Amino acid sequence: MQHRIVVLGAGYTGAIAAGRLARRLRREDVAITLVNAEPHFVERVRMHQLAAGQDLKPRPFSEMFAGTGVGLRLAKVTGVDVDRRTVAVVDANGAEELAYDTLVYALGSGWNAQGVPGAAEHAYEIAGRPGALRLRERLARLDAGRTVVVVGGGLTGLEAATEIAEARPDLDVALAARGDLGDWLSPKGREHLRKVFGKLGITVHEHTTVTGVEAERVATADGRVIPAAVTVWTTGFAVHPIAKATALKVTDTGQIVVDGTMRSVSHPDVYAVGDAAMVMGPGDKPLRMSCASGTPTAWQAADAIAARLTGGKLPNTPIRYFNQCISLGRKEGLIQYVTADDRAVRAALTGRLAAVYKELVCKGAAWGVANPTLGLPTRRRRVTRERAAAGSAVKAPA
Repeated sequence: MQHRIVVLGAGYTGAIAAGRLARRLRREDVAITLVNAEPHFVERVRMHQLAAGQDLKPRPFSEMFAGTGVGLRLAKVTGVDVDRRTVAVVDANGAEELAYDTLVYALGSGWNAQGVPGAAEHAYEIAGRPGALRLRERLARLDAGRTVVVVGGGLTGLEAATEIAEARPDLDVALAARGDLGDWLSPKGREHLRKVFGKLGITVHEHTTVTGVEAERVATADGRVIPAAVTVWTTGFAVHPIAKATALKVTDTGQIVVDGTMRSVSHPDVYAVGDAAMVMGPGDKPLRMSCASGTPTAWQAADAIAARLTGGKLPNTPIRYFNQCISLGRKEGLIQYVTADDRAVRAALTGRLAAVYKELVCKGAAWGVANPTLGLPTRRRRVTRERAAAGSAVKAPA
């Protein structure tokens, strides 16, 4: 019998894991099913571009996985039973259960309203394609001179504010940040950021905590009211809630606790990758939710699963950071070099060259999904019956 591998979610990490497994294992030995609600790969790192009115290259999974052996199941995941080893899904034909021997959980994350009153009802988000398209449609109807307030001074907020300001110079774009603008960056990075924001005419509200969102304004902790015809909420991400409803060991935020091979510490037949996993990086610090963090976790999980099924050597590649890549519109960028544990160093690349660098990174990330072994030659290895049977019989520790 084939060893059944089910991968939940086809974002960067899920798609990479499924494709890499297909290139590591013989098709006769495994059945790899990738479950996703949409038929196209979504470049999440470009959602601010989509919202600002740009059209993105379509990337259908039918082309991406053609001839690989990965079976795509277009359905929404509604539940996971880790004791029965089943996944509940629903599609146009109704509800169904999928059985697995090994599960790769890559459902990722969505936007996080942080419990702020009115945010869920009145704010727009760009954590996914539906939200970005909704914001795109709203911005297209927005008259000149109206105010757009981006809440959140992290990477997503910086990219959203600059992209919208560049695409719509007739709008009054503002950014509300809890601290100083780009306070985690190097002095060179902060200086360039202020220069670009000034050139684009973006108003910055520093040391500002938004405590309420209404249809035409936001309220702040210090009692101010900021006009906002459109509020864009970019204050962080929340993981998909399904894992927290299972018997898996998870953190308070719902991330699955894994070991160095991305294997669940409570259920060894489950692996978690990307935003869904609590992964410890250099300095014993949790990795931040990002494509930069997620991609290597997908490599690690796929290689570990293949190794355990074929008797190969387990991967032991430390996951570390090198830089933070920030697009500031289409003409400007900022590449902040960082330590292994993601702390800014003095060196930073700025300007047009940085914009080109970031664009190459985005293109490389999409190319890496379609080429999960990075173009290197691979050999599909045979799954041993003993290891497949052992994997199917493994139970959670008492």
